[in-house]
Amino acid sequence: MVALAITAAVLGVPTTSSAAVVPVPETATVVSANPADVTPHARDGETRAFAQVGNTVFVGGSFTQLRQTASSAWVTQRYLFAYDRTTGTMSTAFLPVLDGAVNTLLAGPGGTLIVGGAFKTVNGVSRKNLVALNPSTGAIIDSWVGRSDGGTVRDLALHGNWLYVAGAFNWLNGTAHVGLGRLNATTGAIDPTFVIDATVGRHGTTSYVWTIDVAPDGNTLVVGGNFTLVNGVSRNQIALVDVAATPTLIDWSSDKFIPGCASPATFVHYVQDVKFGGDGSWFVVGTNGGAGWPAAYCDALVRFETAARGGGQLATWVDYTGNDTITSVEVADNVIYLGGHFRWLNNPNASDNAGPGAIDRLGIAAVTPATGLPVNWNPRRSGSASMPAGTSSWGSSVPVLWRGSDGLYFGHNSDGMGEEYHGRLGMFPLAGGRTFTPKNPPAATTGNLYLNTGPGTVAKVPFDGTALGTPATVSQPAYTAAGATWRVDDRIYWSHTVAGTPTGSRIDVSLFSGGAIGSPWEASGYNDWFNPAVLTGAFFLDGRLYYTRTGTNNLYYRYFEIDGNYLGATEFTLPTSGVTWSGVRGMAWVGGQIVYGFTDGALRSVAFDPTAAPSVAVNGTTATVIATATPELSWSTPSTFFSVQ
Repeated sequence: MVALAITAAVLGVPTTSSAAVVPVPETATVVSANPADVTPHARDGETRAFAQVGNTVFVGGSFTQLRQTASSAWVTQRYLFAYDRTTGTMSTAFLPVLDGAVNTLLAGPGGTLIVGGAFKTVNGVSRKNLVALNPSTGAIIDSWVGRSDGGTVRDLALHGNWLYVAGAFNWLNGTAHVGLGRLNATTGAIDPTFVIDATVGRHGTTSYVWTIDVAPDGNTLVVGGNFTLVNGVSRNQIALVDVAATPTLIDWSSDKFIPGCASPATFVHYVQDVKFGGDGSWFVVGTNGGAGWPAAYCDALVRFETAARGGGQLATWVDYTGNDTITSVEVADNVIYLGGHFRWLNNPNASDNAGPGAIDRLGIAAVTPATGLPVNWNPRRSGSASMPAGTSSWGSSVPVLWRGSDGLYFGHNSDGMGEEYHGRLGMFPLAGGRTFTPKNPPAATTGNLYLNTGPGTVAKVPFDGTALGTPATVSQPAYTAAGATWRVDDRIYWSHTVAGTPTGSRIDVSLFSGGAIGSPWEASGYNDWFNPAVLTGAFFLDGRLYYTRTGTNNLYYRYFEIDGNYLGATEFTLPTSGVTWSGVRGMAWVGGQIVYGFTDGALRSVAFDPTAAPSVAVNGTTATVIATATPELSWSTPSTFFSVQ
């Protein structure tokens, strides 16, 4: 995971400065990891688009044949078909005939199906690259006049009655439009007020727009593809357009899409998909491109803030795959889904292999919008041990992820998903999924500070946010060989010295509700590259593990995803002043304050505001001494945490 300013480190991947935006984790719902069994199968090519009208699901792509089950005979139906959402039964009434691939589908106004792609005729009638169909019969709706006369349609986006069209065209409805246009969704008529052209392709190629999305409020359009100018203004691969009134190019750009990645001739553009978050305040971009990061956002998932303005925009966070492609993204229920031919996420420290921090995610994954770290959802893009003859478990692309009414639909160019056969398409049901809520340290300011005073022994000290009470000695036999400790919800995470582990210590978890500290277990095997024994103090807040470490004089953080207990691979430095962090021994977050011990045995507190970056998040001149060391109690151990109980 990487954010904001970049400096040299392993493989050029940074220890970075702190992100200026601190997204707060929210309650999220992830779909089941077990694909539905009833979806039909396609053959050849790939699935590129889904739409739903009523109880019918429509599927578009470059496939040529279909079958109902793994043992059914193949039937020829090219590029577009429909099936019943509940039963999976393929429609025998909706059988349109197209002479080219379908790239994008939308459920239009009045129960229509709007189809975009690379075709010239539909049902034997000239309809260039864009058409509206009757979703029951597949017949052309003759009154709908939309056409892409000058080239293919790659993507569609709908808000209200505005239909945004993107592709490799120079004309829409006989009117000059380069790469972008807007139509009346009901009639297909061109909107003459939309004059936004994306031109001049990268590396001397022909320009096109590959992907678009419109914010939920309908005010902002994000545009990605192979272009370097928008309305004559420099915009490389990505742009924002204000569509609240007369469409206008927004003063927003990023230099991270200007450099080439591994092979500019192959990866002419590397922006592959864009999607707004639930409320439209942020959007994500999925890319391919191979090597070239971190100078460019190659082979990465990145988050940007919609309201940001100006040039040189940097991502709020970046999740690098380590040299593998992301081809599609979807955002639903406070979860970001991504698909492609990647093998890992959280992998900025290696190229084409699993580096320190890499989390196994084969071709499909779900991450949290707050940090970009994976959540505990890992169906894997792989087939069963008994795949039908002629099928493939793995392919280069997942062209589409789409959240329908009942789950997450996926289209790919292979046949394996979730250790099962799913020929070119399938669906992860919402039923059988789960909802998870953010977890944090206690919000109360009155409770107890716990201090490890010896093997299996802690001091329990009442604390009201400003003053200490009388300590009590408590036996905690499960809490031995302990280092830095942080409280989250109903448990503590702690550095545990364990012989035989890769680094000699590991992050362990113990349940704790004020009584006995529970028997520890390893938080995650994906963290075994990290040596928590170097931490001299730590606390957790809003998806971040803040810490100090031996031999340095900074306050650091890494992303830490509680749903899976995954530790971020990149270390960030928080801007602070006036605190000698090299002397800190033990920390806790209590009501907006960092309460910390020190090598002199004293306990202090200082106000903490991580959202203040790039200004200081901690100003040491405001620190106060809560207690000095006594013969009975010295606050000079990393093993300190706060709990209400």
